[in-house]
Amino acid sequence: MKLSVIVISKNNEAVIRRCLESALWADELVVVDSGSADRTVEICRELGAKVKVTEDWPGHGPQKNRALDLATGDWVLSLDSDEWMTPELRSEIERTLADPGNKAAFAMPRRSSFCGRFMRHSGWWPDYVTRLFRRDAARFSEDHTHDRVIVNGPIGRLKQPVLHEAITDLDRMLVKMNMYSTTSALEFHRSGRRASLATALVHGGWAFMRTYFLRGGFLDGREGFMLAVANAEGSYYRYVKLMLLSKKSGNG
Repeated sequence: MKLSVIVISKNNEAVIRRCLESALWADELVVVDSGSADRTVEICRELGAKVKVTEDWPGHGPQKNRALDLATGDWVLSLDSDEWMTPELRSEIERTLADPGNKAAFAMPRRSSFCGRFMRHSGWWPDYVTRLFRRDAARFSEDHTHDRVIVNGPIGRLKQPVLHEAITDLDRMLVKMNMYSTTSALEFHRSGRRASLATALVHGGWAFMRTYFLRGGFLDGREGFMLAVANAEGSYYRYVKLMLLSKKSGNG
């Protein structure tokens, strides 16, 4: 079975080498870059990846479908640029592809770090993500931000995790929070959803309670508390932005 690893990128020179080096054993590396201004493209080509540079940014799902369209393997493994594989995950994937049975795809647990700590609770573990699939049996959703793999067939599960450096510091966290809350608010607004200040407060409070108490964030130490606050803020600002969009359009 030929395996293609696909990645989308933009200005990821700090992490892209680690990602691709963990996948050099695959038959093919495919990177679709949306106009990096740093050394991302140079690093990808240096490591032997097939690189396509695009001038526009259609969103995560459509961009990943562009990468998928360039892949030639029987199976495809999708990685984010801030993710990487361990030798143990490689071995499990190789064994799985030697005998995939009737499965069209496989989900794997993702172990993510927040400000230097790999989280074991807070809703971040085991966080199964479908990343390995038959090329002819799956596509990415058209979602701009939180895309997912849509699979035509049964999905199995792997045991070994893919590693993910989700948030490196608070500055990066604030940038992501602002970006994701804006994108989500716009998507909600386009779908006809509306919000009030009370809606934002309730969602923000619930996000903290769910992360810190129901999902055991308190067991992740200070980083668990920081993540719970970040989730609360992200949810609060998502609905406040939606409220302001509704007001601006005359519907709120």
